[in-house]
Order: sequence, then C-alpha cells, then structure tokens
Amino acid sequence: MTIIEEGGALPAIDLATPTGDRLNLRDYVGKIFVLYFYPKDDTSGCTREAQDFSSHYAEFQALGAAVLGVSRDTPAKHQKFIDKYDLTVPLATDDTDAAMQAFGVWVEKKLYGKTYMGIDRSTFLFDAAGILVRDWRKVKVPGHVVDVLEAVRALG
Repeated sequence: MTIIEEGGALPAIDLATPTGDRLNLRDYVGKIFVLYFYPKDDTSGCTREAQDFSSHYAEFQALGAAVLGVSRDTPAKHQKFIDKYDLTVPLATDDTDAAMQAFGVWVEKKLYGKTYMGIDRSTFLFDAAGILVRDWRKVKVPGHVVDVLEAVRALG
C-alpha cells in the first residue's frame, strides 16, 4: 500500500467507534478534517493530547473542522478513556491496521534498548475536498493542538 503524502486523497478506510458503529474516513470529505494517530489510551502523552484536542474541540467545530483520534485500542477501552477524562474529541479504533498502514504511522520504535512496533504520534490535516494539505510526524504533545488549530484557521 502506498503511504499518503501531501496532495493525496483521504482513503476509504473503515474504523470502529466506541458505540459499536463503523465510520469511513471518506465520510469526512466536505469539511476540513484533522486526523490524529496516537499510541495508547490512558498514558500520559496520549491523555494530554486527547485533553488538548477536547479543550479546543469547540474551536475546531466553529471553524467547520472535524477531529478524530485513532489508535489500536478497542472501542470499549476508548469509551473508558473518554469517560475517565470527560473527553469530547471523537475516537476510533483501527481494528484492521489499514489506516495505520495507509498513513505510515505503524513503525519500528525503540524504548530502553528494546525494539518493537508501535504508532508514531502523527496528525494529518485534510481540506474540505479530502486532500492532505499538511502533516505532523513524531509529534511532541505540548503546544501541538494549538499549532494544528492555527493551520485550520489558515485554511479557512
């Protein structure tokens, strides 16, 4: 599978939601769309990122932008994460790994000398036509959501 790069179109990939429904990424065509991938629910960096997106979620919506966070965690784990931190940002599960492969975020990582496969914290910004206009890879959480919000403002 080819990894999506700037200028590429939002792929038609299904994801699972915490409610047990399915959504397709192409459902977001027609509005500005922020798609972010994160490693794991209820870990310090991922919690902070989800809280930051949640605290600015109304601003994204006011700009006509949708936001979706994606990891491999189960829909039930996402719901617990949402409930525990009162998150407002929608979350979905890449239960087929198709989105992670398409966006090139399933990568080899190293921690304490051990090598493993995991999600590279990344964010992708699509315009209303469903075209990738910007990506952020190897994201550092502090200040990131504000940077994404500014990029959304610049699109409007």
